[in-house]
Amino acid sequence: MNDNKGSLYFADAIIAISTLFIVMLMLNMLISLPNPNYSDASHNSKNAQDIMELLSGKVDFEDETFLSVISSILKENKNSKKSISEVSQICDDKFGEFKLTNYMFIETNQLDSTVLSSSGDSSKAGNYSVATRNYDGYSYTLYIW
Repeated sequence: MNDNKGSLYFADAIIAISTLFIVMLMLNMLISLPNPNYSDASHNSKNAQDIMELLSGKVDFEDETFLSVISSILKENKNSKKSISEVSQICDDKFGEFKLTNYMFIETNQLDSTVLSSSGDSSKAGNYSVATRNYDGYSYTLYIW
């Protein structure tokens, strides 16, 4: 049989590529890597980062972030004791919503490491989860243990 147009060669190539593809899929299914078992310690290490993302994130472009609200209160009142106590109350309420029991939230740049909100005894802490965010000249650090 004489094939001048190359139809048989083309069909043969398609069959060969299909067979190779099926063999590769079968090998991929046979060789499976086990899923790593992540410990709770690695999950807990992200708690502070997760909370700070919530505090610094916007729901949409019109919302103010939590950090922008407390920064504007402090800045408008020139870091007065009254503004610090107002911000501390706002922070206590916010962290109460998150149901955190062992944490410390401080401002380290403008207020010389003033504790804005805290709960729990840090001397008994084994491991800390720490996150820092900067906003408008203020540097906020959250410790969770």
